[in-house]
Amino acid sequence: MSANKPVGVGFIGAGEISILHAKAVQAIPEARLVGLWNRTRSRAEERAKLFGCAFYDTPEDLVKDPDIDAVFVLTDLDTHLQYTKLALEHGKHVLVEKPLGATVAEVEEMKCTAERLGLVCVPGHNMIHEDSLARARALIQDGNIGKIVSCYVMYNIHHSEERAATLPGMVRHILQHNIYTMMYLVGRPTRVAAMKAVRHYETLTKEDLAMVLVDLECGGVAHLCASFAADDLSADPWTFMVKVIGTEGTTRYTYQDWVEAKRGISHSRLYTAYQGTITNEDRHFVNVCLKGGQPLSTMEDAIISQKVVEAVEKSLAEDRIVSIT
Repeated sequence: MSANKPVGVGFIGAGEISILHAKAVQAIPEARLVGLWNRTRSRAEERAKLFGCAFYDTPEDLVKDPDIDAVFVLTDLDTHLQYTKLALEHGKHVLVEKPLGATVAEVEEMKCTAERLGLVCVPGHNMIHEDSLARARALIQDGNIGKIVSCYVMYNIHHSEERAATLPGMVRHILQHNIYTMMYLVGRPTRVAAMKAVRHYETLTKEDLAMVLVDLECGGVAHLCASFAADDLSADPWTFMVKVIGTEGTTRYTYQDWVEAKRGISHSRLYTAYQGTITNEDRHFVNVCLKGGQPLSTMEDAIISQKVVEAVEKSLAEDRIVSIT
């Protein structure tokens, strides 16, 4: 990479999340979107025209382009490891959308490959790149709200069954957001107890609601909720809400603080902060991580997050509290 020219970015995958990342890259003077590849050529051509970039016939063509310095892996979960390794092995730095891998072993393999090749590989944990959460984390780490009593990360945004059919269930798709947000603020979990339900799907059998109670290493307790089943229509809705209560203070953040009367990609309203977290994440990747700085969420954090997800799934399957090792 040259210090005098923008970081060249390539997208592997051109689904809906690519629209948010394209807007983010366009807002970062130090980066430019060079091109993309998508499994469906018509989608690749459509997105390339929309983003004003090139498209490639194969992912191999993309990673061989010397104008591309970093690759964003934006495909479905089952190909994340394949394309992350492909990019790394061709000398490209990588940002991988969550969930990173299907198993802990896959995330560990990404981490080891990047370390062996001396390249940057960063998990796409965008929610923690919200400015309000940075302030909350500072308050917590400085001890200004005392000992942690409880942490709540609650998500209640209705998604149609048609949209949900393209996504993993709540544990893999949304609850993982809640887990790493919780970890960013109040630290590691030690054990979990989980429940799930199906409340509005007519044909899908995957869960549209999952709730988890978490024992924290710091001694407090967390409550995580992930739901596509219904919107919260109350006066103070838990659309996406993060709250930490300490013995000497409280912090709170919610999507409802910034709402535009427009339709979002998956939401009935445009929650402004969501795009902001993607833009902040991509800016941090380009301007901090690629210059030797630390990501807000490391690959080690991603491994722990995946361990928690698997513990939640074990708790659901065996109807018991599961320790995280």
